Amino acid sequence: MKKKILIDLERLRYPNSGIANVFRNLAKGLQEGNSKFEIFFFGKKEQLEKFEPIPNCVLWNKTHRFFERFSGEFDLIHVSHQLSSYFHRNYKDTIKIITLHDLNFLHENLTDFKKKKMLGKVRSNVKNADYIVCISEHAKQDFIQNKKLFTFTKLKDIVVIHNGIQLPEQREYQLGKYSYLKNKKYILNIGVLFNKKNQLTLVEMLPYIKEDLVLIASDEKSSYAAEVKQRIKELHLEQRVYFLKNLSEEEKYAVIQHSEAMCHPSIAEGFGIPPIEAMAFGKPVFLSKYTSLPEIGGDAAFYFESFEPKLMAQLFQDKMNLYRSHEEEMSQEIKNWTEQYSYTAMSNNYLKFYESVLNKN
Repeated sequence: MKKKILIDLERLRYPNSGIANVFRNLAKGLQEGNSKFEIFFFGKKEQLEKFEPIPNCVLWNKTHRFFERFSGEFDLIHVSHQLSSYFHRNYKDTIKIITLHDLNFLHENLTDFKKKKMLGKVRSNVKNADYIVCISEHAKQDFIQNKKLFTFTKLKDIVVIHNGIQLPEQREYQLGKYSYLKNKKYILNIGVLFNKKNQLTLVEMLPYIKEDLVLIASDEKSSYAAEVKQRIKELHLEQRVYFLKNLSEEEKYAVIQHSEAMCHPSIAEGFGIPPIEAMAFGKPVFLSKYTSLPEIGGDAAFYFESFEPKLMAQLFQDKMNLYRSHEEEMSQEIKNWTEQYSYTAMSNNYLKFYESVLNKN
């Protein structure tokens, strides 16, 4: 009889987030690559129905965070986000795996109340976990360094499995309503408009380079967004900065495809999917040296040594000149790097991990 596995996809209720994209890819890869287990998915009906074929479903109900009887029927439960409100109990015969994406909230400029609330959720999740999967070596080391903040009843191991994405097809994508960008030279940033994403440094670099700046943000903190927009105004860059949101996948890939480079100077990142998406097109990517980004970008990315605007601009220009003088060769090397971050690599690694832990019990 096949072992029964439940995958918690409840966080798909935030469908436009990068996390939701990872979970959709995980579900797709598990459906394609699984032959050994009976896999079920937990989540909201309207999100699960978007999968083809429609998977085995355990439909989400808001009361499940307080009371449910079904989870103990599974041999293994995979809680795919450390802030999940579900499956916190101490199972006797069910293995619990939790994916920990980051502990960035511990290092961000948040209120004590918000930090305490988020820490409480992570504590509830990891307390009764048998295994913790971190999405990067950085996330794992950050968790280990902060283990004193948590208690564990039966934790056996902490491992790393990188996130994966559905790498874009190598074809021409259509800009749609953003066709005005087609003949412009611009650098691109994709990410929520939060302090930790550090987009303000790109605005301040802009006067020293010839390219424009396109910012794609699915969400924003109003105070930081106001600061960024005020700085744009002070530097008289209103005609050189474009704010985009609610793009389709086709439009997003088209904007990446037509960009000169991706610039992602984030100072708090559990993984970093937008740089991988840009690298899949062979685009040069400029990252900060903070948290997980050097691990994810490796030698295939460039790194800002400083956030001083003139120094950023000088490094950008130097590396772009290098890239343009060896474009065909470097572009292919960058594309090759992303193969390790395909959704099939991620899902196959999880399937192997499920098998290994189930065989131990």
